[in-house]
Amino acid sequence: MSTPITNFAEFWPFYLREHAKQATRMWHFVGSTMALVFVASAIATRQPLLLIPALFSGYGFAWYSHFFIEKNKPASFKQPFFSFASDWRMWALIATGRLGPELARAGVPTETAQQAS
Repeated sequence: MSTPITNFAEFWPFYLREHAKQATRMWHFVGSTMALVFVASAIATRQPLLLIPALFSGYGFAWYSHFFIEKNKPASFKQPFFSFASDWRMWALIATGRLGPELARAGVPTETAQQAS
């Protein structure tokens, strides 16, 4: 039996391994970006109903990628708070082009290695 993850430092590498495929990470990035646009629009227009599509785009795109691309359960099912924080950390690292070293530290193989196997 594995020990449950109790802190973010332990969760982060697990989260990255659960997002090993580049397509999964890109679906997350698109969904999270759309969610940000909906949240900003809700604030700017004072229309809180825009928060509903923010939730659907953020989680919908991510869950689609887990079920049909990564073929695993979303990390949010196991650790919702750590997962939410990790979603945004991964989003920021993708946006700034700094995700590669984090993936390497977590032991996630590169896409080239995945395609060769």
